[in-house]
Amino acid sequence: MSFFAYKNGEMHAEGVALATIAAQVGTPFYCYSAAALRAAWKEFADGIKGMNASVCYAMKANSNLAVIRLFGELGAGADIVSAGEMRRALAAGIPAKRIIYSGVGKKASELMAALQAGVGQINVESSAELETLNAVATQLGVTADITIRVNPDVDAGTHAKITTGRKENKFGIDIDLAREAFALASRLPNLRVVGVAMHIGSQLTSLAPYRSAIARVRALIGQLRADGHTIDRFDIGGGLGIVYADEQPPSIADFMAVVAKETAGLGCELTFEPGRRLVGEAGVLVSEVILVKPGVSKTFVIVDAAMNDLIRPTLYEAWHDILPVRERQDTATIHCDIVGPICESGDYLAQNRDLAPLAAGDLIMIRSAGAYGAVMASAYNSRPLVPEVMVDGTRFAVTRPRLTIDEMISAERFPPWMEPIKS
Repeated sequence: MSFFAYKNGEMHAEGVALATIAAQVGTPFYCYSAAALRAAWKEFADGIKGMNASVCYAMKANSNLAVIRLFGELGAGADIVSAGEMRRALAAGIPAKRIIYSGVGKKASELMAALQAGVGQINVESSAELETLNAVATQLGVTADITIRVNPDVDAGTHAKITTGRKENKFGIDIDLAREAFALASRLPNLRVVGVAMHIGSQLTSLAPYRSAIARVRALIGQLRADGHTIDRFDIGGGLGIVYADEQPPSIADFMAVVAKETAGLGCELTFEPGRRLVGEAGVLVSEVILVKPGVSKTFVIVDAAMNDLIRPTLYEAWHDILPVRERQDTATIHCDIVGPICESGDYLAQNRDLAPLAAGDLIMIRSAGAYGAVMASAYNSRPLVPEVMVDGTRFAVTRPRLTIDEMISAERFPPWMEPIKS
């Protein structure tokens, strides 16, 4: 079921016309459907029924406080990768014990903040981090519950910039070196090893890589237990893909069936860390056409959203479907690039598309923008971060307002040796 659909010729988010939001909030803006978020969560909640398992939302995909709170109220924990994300999770009401702290480069100060907050689990990714965490825990007089993230050297079959489970990737400890890391952890007095973690990549559309990775980690768990380690948890990570164009990602039910089969009899509590799969299709970016600029080989449709608002097309060569907010009845098309006003040739949202003709003032909707959209945005060219809006039925609210230029400038300071600006 799509929660973004045409009604009476106008694109709606649930029961609210996007044009109505645009008139009140201005463009560009991100819009999230609460019903879509709940539906995505329900798939996971239904999928883990009967399993000894929990779901921690990977909030790097979308760290809007309202989104985090919605998932938290449904029972989710949070997978974080920075102290800032931890603060957001706590501010959104996620209990500290339901927070997992992942990430390849945690500073001692960040680890200290996590231990002081009482996070439930820290996923350690290197032997050096084991030493640092033990020193911090010793200083605080606490024992840290950890899993060690291993790199199973499995090709996730996804984009090179979002694959994380190969030997050449920076993440985790090489599975062939894992037993040494667990042996080190067992010697450090203020660490308590509770399990093993993995995460092999993002936007996976096949279950075969999961099957291979779980099998490799399962074999490792057997070796670790033979070495005398207690392994009670298996953090499987996330990474399931969504639909951007014509992908056919596996269902959550099929994914869970594979996990259940591959972990049968293992006796571990399982943790899942979905991000994109929960929020990706639940969000869109709405933009207004500034002007249409005909060219020799193609037409350029210049809109008020840009690469600073949605960097995925430039960073990952990613495809996002684009639809007019007002439904078109004719079948005429133009060959065009959808580009923003930023002074970069890489500033585009789509290239070489055959789309319905557009004119200045028309609104467009960029689909599947709920993950890695607003959260990766910047203020390049001194463009304010765009607002985020949540729709729930027939109501909507701005959950992050647009900053003004004055607010952006007021956050900066001149050094004391510079003469004051004369008014």
